[in-house]
Amino acid sequence: MIALPTEPLQIEEPAALRRNDLRPNLIGLSRAGLEGTLAEAGLEPFRARQVWHWIYWHGVTDFGRMTNIARPVRERLAELFRIDRPGIASEQRSADGTRKWLLRFEDGNEAETVNIPEADRGSVCVSSQVGCTLTCSFCHTGTQKLVRNLTPAEIVGQFMVARDSYGEWPTPIETTRMLSNIVMMGMGEPLYNFDNVAQALRIVMDDQGIALGRRRITLSTSGVVPMIPRVGVELDVNLAVSLHAVTDEVRDLLVPINKKWPIAELLAACAAYPGAKNSRRITFEYTMLKGVNDSDQDARELVRLLVPLHAKVNLIPFNPWPGAPYECSSNNRIHRFAEIVNNGGLSAPVRTPRGRDILAACGQLRSASERARRPTS
Repeated sequence: MIALPTEPLQIEEPAALRRNDLRPNLIGLSRAGLEGTLAEAGLEPFRARQVWHWIYWHGVTDFGRMTNIARPVRERLAELFRIDRPGIASEQRSADGTRKWLLRFEDGNEAETVNIPEADRGSVCVSSQVGCTLTCSFCHTGTQKLVRNLTPAEIVGQFMVARDSYGEWPTPIETTRMLSNIVMMGMGEPLYNFDNVAQALRIVMDDQGIALGRRRITLSTSGVVPMIPRVGVELDVNLAVSLHAVTDEVRDLLVPINKKWPIAELLAACAAYPGAKNSRRITFEYTMLKGVNDSDQDARELVRLLVPLHAKVNLIPFNPWPGAPYECSSNNRIHRFAEIVNNGGLSAPVRTPRGRDILAACGQLRSASERARRPTS
């Protein structure tokens, strides 16, 4: 039986909804886009550098706090533009320190964002879509139909909300941060919203702002094979692949996109990824499902498939959700599986489930947003 999540610790009415503000939001614009937007308002090009630094280094939401900009210019900026994050509909905190935010966007749709803290770092799990394009049968998000793609502002805004919550503005310059990494592993398939995801991640990586290095960013895909080369060429961030099975027959059931791009094609794309040719390893996510994909034979086949690649395997105990059709493999079975894979020459750590009590663990995210019905003629 699944324990219901704890009650939200706070509920706020999002400012954007409360004001119904029609001024353009500057968050989410590229550097060139910000410069062009300000130029159209008659402001000098150097103002874009100043505003960018205040938004993404200092984290301000009030033009009045941009103290190195003359007051008349600040007033002009405030008249024409705004700096808005997604609104927090609710925030939940797990007994293990994990935090989950249900974020509400200006159109009323919602998505979830999670921070998983460790002793010396924290990984913010960011969503790329409201709902999901895919229907992976072991994933709670997959039970929610795609509502829409998130914009660059809504994607980078998730990390900024987390920064607000932990008080990590201005951007820390020391190596130890509570929010040190981004994993594009939340709701949705990032490669079906690549342009918006890429723009958001470029903002995050800009050294005059949030300044997260590409080695601190991991993009996860279920296997949109034609898009994987673009990730390597345009972003060169860490790549994670949701594998979860070693035969096409089983993966067709667990990850239906496999019917379009089967395992052999997926692994060929991974072999060509830049990270496979240097010190970085591609991570393959493998959810342990009792009696489905957890046999000794499965483990040996996983080794055979991945040893030729520069790969690491994350073994993920299945995180249950209401109505889930699967059970988690037993602890003994998981560790036997890990032993075989490790002895075969691959690193195969078993991920410790985090945030299960608030449905914040891997595969548990979901919102109540639904695609608006088209009016009938």
